[in-house]
Amino acid sequence: MKKSSRMQPVVKVAEGREQQAARHLGESQVALTQAQQRLDELKEYRRDYEQRFQTSGALGMGAAQMEDYRKFLCNLGRAIEQQTQTVAQSTTMFEQQRQRWFVTRGKAQALDNVVARYQAEEQRDLDRREQQEQDEHAMRGYHARE
Repeated sequence: MKKSSRMQPVVKVAEGREQQAARHLGESQVALTQAQQRLDELKEYRRDYEQRFQTSGALGMGAAQMEDYRKFLCNLGRAIEQQTQTVAQSTTMFEQQRQRWFVTRGKAQALDNVVARYQAEEQRDLDRREQQEQDEHAMRGYHARE
């Protein structure tokens, strides 16, 4: 069995690992994007709510209503802090998955290069054998004519 043929199962395993790492990378990218979008939405909602609070305050509001606005803004601030942490964790996870994919991709490419080198060697050997056979055939024909 040829070296390149013996390497095919190893190459398939490496390619499978690379594909799995790529899937995980894609999933972590989606999670990061969703977390960032949620954070952006919360910040936008807080800006809108603060603006309503200021508008209502300028028109006059009761102490209870003012306290409700303040509490809600405080809750929004906590939600934004938590979502910021989620974005940071998602970013870390994405970077880890990207690094894993990069490593598995490098291994798969290295194995592909090895197989290509083996195939080139095998082709050179085959070409050399065919050339020898042709040379021998030509020599037999030459000797037969003499």
